[in-house]
Amino acid sequence: MTTVTSPVAGRSIGLAAVPDPVFSGAMVGPGTAVDPVREPSVAVAPVDGIIVSLHPHAFVVVDDEGHGVLTHLGIDTVQFNGEGFELLVSKGDTVRRGDPVVRWDPAQVEAAGKSPVCPVVALEATAESLSDISESGDVAAGALLFSWT
Repeated sequence: MTTVTSPVAGRSIGLAAVPDPVFSGAMVGPGTAVDPVREPSVAVAPVDGIIVSLHPHAFVVVDDEGHGVLTHLGIDTVQFNGEGFELLVSKGDTVRRGDPVVRWDPAQVEAAGKSPVCPVVALEATAESLSDISESGDVAAGALLFSWT
């Protein structure tokens, strides 16, 4: 079983509340989302594994069971072309849960007219393979978001 933890501090809101139909419809995969605190912060690895995809606004970590977890920092933030995001790791790096991955400022994202909500998605998973899904309440970075079997 893979335990997936929050990459950011904030409020868990569930995927259905994400203001983007691709995420809210779970087209990328099942999971949940976090509405982050509005202060400069560091998004951390949600699982132990290898960074297999890395962009300023999003990253994927694959654990030793082959589970890929996508963290997306804000909605439509690809349009910033990396501005306001600082990569703290490289593609191919091995990370431990809680290791810093990207420095960013959710308040800056919101001020630019985009949602800072962060979907955390189990790639190539079924909804039935997830349990203990957090969809409400405050979460700290590193708090349980869901379990994946």
